[in-house]
Amino acid sequence: MFEIVFLGTSASAPSVARNLSASMVLHKHYRFLIDCGEGTQRQLLKSGLGFKRLKRILLTHGHLDHILGLGGLVSTFSRWEAVESLEIYGGRWALDRVEDLLLGVVLRGARPPIDLEFIELSPGVVLEDEEFVLSAFPVSHRGPGCFGFSFEERSRRPFLADEAERLGVPAGKERRRLVEGESVTLADGTTVHPDQVLGEPREGARLVYVGDAAEVSDLIPYAQGVDALVIEATYLSAEADLAQQYGHLTAVQAAALAREAGVRSLYLNHISRRYSPQDVLKEALAVFPHTIVTRDFDRFEIKRQG
Repeated sequence: MFEIVFLGTSASAPSVARNLSASMVLHKHYRFLIDCGEGTQRQLLKSGLGFKRLKRILLTHGHLDHILGLGGLVSTFSRWEAVESLEIYGGRWALDRVEDLLLGVVLRGARPPIDLEFIELSPGVVLEDEEFVLSAFPVSHRGPGCFGFSFEERSRRPFLADEAERLGVPAGKERRRLVEGESVTLADGTTVHPDQVLGEPREGARLVYVGDAAEVSDLIPYAQGVDALVIEATYLSAEADLAQQYGHLTAVQAAALAREAGVRSLYLNHISRRYSPQDVLKEALAVFPHTIVTRDFDRFEIKRQG
């Protein structure tokens, strides 16, 4: 399971109700801040997430409404010593802008108070462990080095507790060893193998997060069959020409992508102040029924369908 918390859902400029782009994805002990628009540190505090275990920031691209909050965040860290290190992932152009902001403006040549690591993204696996994989994939938008992110739990075999009980496997270390793929020998000399107490593999949850985008056809392979797709809906179809001019999507385009890719649920953000959320939702629902227009501080659990 993944949890996503929307911290900023406005497009380009903040509104009374919406801050600039930022979201947090949580999985086990991991926390990933995706984008960091102006005011994100305050949103982190208001949401109750705070700064604990915040050590990885994923940037979809380098436009100012997605990165300016990094200046205030690092400035706060330099005073509070809230974290010891910070990994910032992004395309080369985005990282160049962030380095200029942090090293040239915020710190102005001073030694960083925390370890800052700037990690250039390329398509493929970014981080993985035994339970999940985080990958990056290219996204078409204005400027180079734009990325989306895929969070995927590895498939697992459920433990059949009733079968273990029938075979006489006691609770504790023997069951743990079987889950880890080891055979165990019981006190009466019976050997129990993992296949006897593990069910058929079950796929894990899949969450795909896209920031700003100008195209949807190239995103279909990455969004195919996912449990949750997060993507922008900056314009309504009446202003499709403006969307194309500025490299953004309409609500209809985002919904069509969700329908074509067979996703389970669609979460729209990056909402322009020119529209009401109801208008955005109405347009998207006409194409894809499982759509939510997100608001700041919305929280959702992403679980595998079925």
